[in-house]
Amino acid sequence: QVQLVESGGSSVQAGGSLRLSCARPDISPNYYRIGWFRQAPVKEREGVASINTAGTTTYADSVTGRFSFSKDNENFTLYLQMNNLQPEDTAMYYCADQRHWLPLSPSLDPHSYSVWGQGTQVTVSS
Repeated sequence: QVQLVESGGSSVQAGGSLRLSCARPDISPNYYRIGWFRQAPVKEREGVASINTAGTTTYADSVTGRFSFSKDNENFTLYLQMNNLQPEDTAMYYCADQRHWLPLSPSLDPHSYSVWGQGTQVTVSS
């Protein structure tokens, strides 16, 4: 069973930056997709960004140009750099993982993931 540990959520002012971390074990199957999702109160869970084993990424239109991935392969940690944060980015952010024996494409569909972290809160004030 894959376990994900998220961290990095905090309260910032509009225009600020945060870096979220998703620590995941290096286990088989080796092919994966990792996604970041967010959910604000009374809203549905929204896909924010996704990356696969090959490093191919996809981002929601609302964060393109502001959010980006980076990886620490030695520590099996993925980072989501979030710049120019806005109040509408306020939400609980979740990391999700899907493994397979064949290559996977990145996906912003929450149904494409089987393992979820506990979430980390991001609050952006105006």
